[in-house]
Amino acid sequence: MLTVMNFAPPPFRAKEALRYAGHKTKDLPPAVRTLMEDCLAEAEGSLSFSVCYDRVAAVRQNGVLRIGDLETASKAVAAALRGCDEVLLFAATVGAGMDRLTRRYERLSPARALMLQGIGAERVESLCDLFCAAFGERLAAEGKALLPRVSPGYGDIPMEMQRDFFRALDLTRRLGVTLGDDLLMTPTKSVTALAGIVEEAK
Repeated sequence: MLTVMNFAPPPFRAKEALRYAGHKTKDLPPAVRTLMEDCLAEAEGSLSFSVCYDRVAAVRQNGVLRIGDLETASKAVAAALRGCDEVLLFAATVGAGMDRLTRRYERLSPARALMLQGIGAERVESLCDLFCAAFGERLAAEGKALLPRVSPGYGDIPMEMQRDFFRALDLTRRLGVTLGDDLLMTPTKSVTALAGIVEEAK
């Protein structure tokens, strides 16, 4: 069953945001840290944290893996779902506000725009981690566990699989996320992913 969840902001990981923004954390100039802190404070009011997900069956037949209504011959997906009969399909977004804020600074302050990009990437990845941890806790009560997630573009997983995620999760209606002809999502700080569900070892 398709479900949408809204989350409080996950803990902020400064090192990850700096890495996404192209900064090394060793010997970081104080001005860069101040810029990051200022950008984070400005961005906080523009962020939302939403996830849409479904728990579906996985069936293998003639080298093709069927995940709910989605079919793939990707070796990376097959490896990620080895031994799984169930799969978690999900999409996460931090909303359109971050894109609007970043665009505002692209001409005014490219350095600030780049830092906002890094913060946005960290925020959506932290949202994915928070969601997976929460779902994993729910599975633990069933004696099951969640495997690491993979996304379109990883390994041999085609970006065209984005269209399958949009159909399966009804993302435009449920999250307000759209998919362009170039297979890029808007808001840009959005992620689609799948993760296998396995029985926990006794």
